[in-house]
Amino acid sequence: MEDFANWARSESLWILGFGTGCGAIELRPLMTSRFDMYRYGIQPRPTPRQSSVFVIGGYASVKTLKRIVRSYEQMMGPKFVVALGSCTINGGMYWDSYNTIKRIDQYIPVDVYITGCMPRPEALLAGFQELKKIIKAGNAEGQNAYARNFEWYKANQKKVIKDWNMPDYNW
Repeated sequence: MEDFANWARSESLWILGFGTGCGAIELRPLMTSRFDMYRYGIQPRPTPRQSSVFVIGGYASVKTLKRIVRSYEQMMGPKFVVALGSCTINGGMYWDSYNTIKRIDQYIPVDVYITGCMPRPEALLAGFQELKKIIKAGNAEGQNAYARNFEWYKANQKKVIKDWNMPDYNW
């Protein structure tokens, strides 16, 4: 039964795109007839609560990290994260800025990395296909890693986010 559930999850990726820069622009061509992400079972969703895949693309700053963490925690399980582009993965060309989040995987777990500046739509499709393989095999462990290492992730988040200015939410 679990194999069937994993197959169903892998064939219906409902994505929430969180784009703060040029890398996220490459999601748009996937919706056109040339790439047609819908035939691969990939559909954009408007809110975190309706999504199963969180696609983070572009430069992440301290202010955007707050929203990234909040959006991730609002997603229902099982949930998966795709880091899109050099800026999200390692800070990109902003790596030496004081306000740059260098590695998003220090704050939320990442299941698939799609490298490039800017990654091409073909690379995005290949990344989503890789995510599908991982989900089908039952090896998408990001959400479980977050639960197991919750205190470590929260400690990293608290080091960076000084002015949360919101009611306690898992803190």
